[in-house]
Amino acid sequence: MHIGIIGGSGIYDILEQKEYKKIYTPYGATSDLVAIGKLAGKDVVFISRHGSKHTIPPHLVNNRANIWALKELGVERIISICATGSLKEDYRPGDIVIPDQFIDFGKNVETFYEGGKVVHVSMADPFCPELRALAIEILKDLKIRFHDKGTYVRISGPQFSTRAASRMYRMFGDIIGMTGASEAILARELALCNVIVATITDYDVWAEKPVSAEEVIRVMKENEDKIKKVIKTLVLKIPEKRSCNCKNSLVGAEI
Repeated sequence: MHIGIIGGSGIYDILEQKEYKKIYTPYGATSDLVAIGKLAGKDVVFISRHGSKHTIPPHLVNNRANIWALKELGVERIISICATGSLKEDYRPGDIVIPDQFIDFGKNVETFYEGGKVVHVSMADPFCPELRALAIEILKDLKIRFHDKGTYVRISGPQFSTRAASRMYRMFGDIIGMTGASEAILARELALCNVIVATITDYDVWAEKPVSAEEVIRVMKENEDKIKKVIKTLVLKIPEKRSCNCKNSLVGAEI
């Protein structure tokens, strides 16, 4: 099972013929039972980031346990589904974004290396180029409105931004969320491929109307079928062997 999916707000179930397993990790419990099943005829592992009933807020998601569990189950590629707000006029609610960069304004540090040895992985290009190119090709073929690059700004949450903070974030990024950057960092530390498939649910609070959780849920629901179609096609087309350099991310990284 070389493909893993982390489901975000609105995507809690995507696999067929699945069974659930409890995976024990050195970092505690995963967000939920891990689903192992089929998608597009392939063996796939799925974790619901916020739990199957969306009971875990962003700042309490056990990212280390989730990523570690995927690695233990043989996953090499991770698709992270993220709900995001827009920081730019032309990044509209309902659009899909395949980010190429992120900036982490989170208050917590995400790493597997907290002592014993010092490891600095390169995050210059934080997402897998092979998975990004494939996702972009699929979105073009499906004729879905999307953006083939963008900077994801990560904040800790669970609160949404102040107007002042949102105006500042607009200077640096295109979309804003609370989870995707953490998963990308940890995936890189385990030499795993990672791509974010982000759906824009709203304009962040820099716009006239303040964002609400109700609005986010409504747009995610409207986009659910579209996102599932993209993910299923992406899983179908992912090649068996990796041709990217993600697998070498730890080479030369230890001090």
